Amino acid sequence: MAPYAFAAVALGFLFFFGHLILRRLQHKNDFIWNRQPITYRRLPLSRKRILETYPFYQKLSKKYQRQFEHRMVAFIKDKDFRHRYKDHVTDAQIIYVSAVAIQLSFGRANYLYSMMNTVLFFPQAFQSPTNEAMHKGEYNPRAKVLALSWEDFLTGMAIDNDNLHLGLHELMHVMHFESKHSTDVDSARFHKYEQKILRHIMQPEVRERLDNTKYFREYAFTNEYEFLSVLTEYFFESPADFKSGFPVLFNYLKTALLYKDEWIFEN
Repeated sequence: MAPYAFAAVALGFLFFFGHLILRRLQHKNDFIWNRQPITYRRLPLSRKRILETYPFYQKLSKKYQRQFEHRMVAFIKDKDFRHRYKDHVTDAQIIYVSAVAIQLSFGRANYLYSMMNTVLFFPQAFQSPTNEAMHKGEYNPRAKVLALSWEDFLTGMAIDNDNLHLGLHELMHVMHFESKHSTDVDSARFHKYEQKILRHIMQPEVRERLDNTKYFREYAFTNEYEFLSVLTEYFFESPADFKSGFPVLFNYLKTALLYKDEWIFEN
């Protein structure tokens, strides 16, 4: 074998074992190392102009804006966007839902939501085929479909201080389900901190404070999936109040998402 071939094989082994070491260290110490290093995909100009109206994107540094846009392009290419009653979806629908998805997963190496293939838009609240109730959003893990009421999605985006955000809520359901059925480092970390959150709220003094303050809306206590989704809405829409009132819960969720303060707090 030629010398350059030995060098190529050795370099391959070096990258492989280096990757395994980084994954192990990240799993143990919860640090970010998965940023896009060199080339970045770009959106078409018409779609980029829509992205530039998205508040979370606006407050990111130029470096993180490039990474955000790159992830958006990959997400859009990976998903099938459909409208229940029309032949096509609008650029605004594609961009805003994709932006919420990337915002939620921005700290993760895996940001494509592998257990969701299709985003299905309804104009308004719709009747669920599973229980015939009216829903604003619904995730079907078997079909890998996320259904959303576009009207309610827009309302959640427009009012940014009421801790009600349909997009974040439903996409957290997808991420939460994924954490229970995947073995990647992001899912393992999420599951670990989900368990920490659930154990924390079962402590008598914490439960008493939750009951007395009624800070989180009652719907949060329906089940563990709803609790994590409601916490996510508060995390993004009122992070300062959340951190002040329940710092342990806040920091557990922050680590589960591997989030930086600069991405959520105003400078």
